[in-house]
Amino acid sequence: MISLSMFRGVWRYRGFVLGSVKREFQSKYRNSLFGALWTILNPLAMITVYTVIFSEVMGSRLQGVNSTFAYSIYLCAGALTWGLFAEITTRAQTVFIENANLIKKLQFPRICLPIIVVLNACVNFAIIFGLFTAFLVWSGTFPGAVYLLLFPVLALQILFSIGLGMVLGVLNVFFRDVGQFFGILLQFWFWFTPIVYPVTALPKAIRELLVFNPMAAVIGAYQTILVHGRAPDWASMLPILVLTVLCCLMGLLLFRKRSGEMVDEL
Repeated sequence: MISLSMFRGVWRYRGFVLGSVKREFQSKYRNSLFGALWTILNPLAMITVYTVIFSEVMGSRLQGVNSTFAYSIYLCAGALTWGLFAEITTRAQTVFIENANLIKKLQFPRICLPIIVVLNACVNFAIIFGLFTAFLVWSGTFPGAVYLLLFPVLALQILFSIGLGMVLGVLNVFFRDVGQFFGILLQFWFWFTPIVYPVTALPKAIRELLVFNPMAAVIGAYQTILVHGRAPDWASMLPILVLTVLCCLMGLLLFRKRSGEMVDEL
């Protein structure tokens, strides 16, 4: 009932939400010579570097996969989707602080702010991943119908990201060290997730610890679909599904109980 009343408010302010997303996208490239073209050039450059350096120059290969582009696809599948996770969580943890003046001056459902963060991140991701998909088609490595299985994985990742981001965002208002600590944690988290290296490169003892890394299952699901062209191990996704539900509930509960105090703290 609580969440329904919150999201009814969001629906009434949908113009404000969509307008904010549009303004942020435009402001990012307002004084740029190439404008929004940079949203295409940056990921295109990254995909090119991964393909040329790792596939052609270094000759990197994945066990059991013969494709020339397998390693670059493996890297992109992990790096692009990790970028979405990092963007949502990093921006969500500071969203209330950055919009302090707006919160104090205007009356609107403050839950709109995390939603704006998610929509902005999804717009950027859609452009980048769209280019990556075009690369898959061009290179003849498009996985086919199994590609559709990306969407439930993506939905789970987004919910986990914003659930965690909201918890961090509320806590960061009262304890500013939270944001600093998470920035450091995120760097270690990245390297503890098989993105630039295959899981098989890890010692067995370290590999067993990946069960405690929720993003390892998510990134692994993307890589299984895009590199190997098969459905991921859905059973391995159950822990992050439970964690996602807990994070979202905790985020909404914290937000509901502390939203009034946040105004005073800001």
